Amino acid sequence: MTPPRRRLAVAAATLTLAVLTTACGAIGQAVDCNAAANDASKIITEWTSALTANATDEKAIGDASKTAADKTKALAGKYDGEVAAALNDLADSFTSLEGGDLSKATEFTGKITGFQTKITSACS
Repeated sequence: MTPPRRRLAVAAATLTLAVLTTACGAIGQAVDCNAAANDASKIITEWTSALTANATDEKAIGDASKTAADKTKALAGKYDGEVAAALNDLADSFTSLEGGDLSKATEFTGKITGFQTKITSACS
């Protein structure tokens, strides 16, 4: 090979490696985001089930909210950027319900879809 051809070959190989690395990273990010969204949905489902089972028990609502907040904070710690921010927002909302206030919990259930959308959109 002549030097210009060698440089072109090296440039082409470098570009190919960069494209493949980016594609793998994007796939990995999509998998991580899907896992984050699924895990957040599980936490929300567990919290909702606890709320439904103990709708008038303020202590149970507070305990379920604390558990959900702790799990969501731990999940957020596994991610960064917008996904972590969305999960931390959800955790903060759970934390605000630790007092067991039924009216706040009821209001929060109306906002769950917004949190799920925020987490999903952070992945795109």
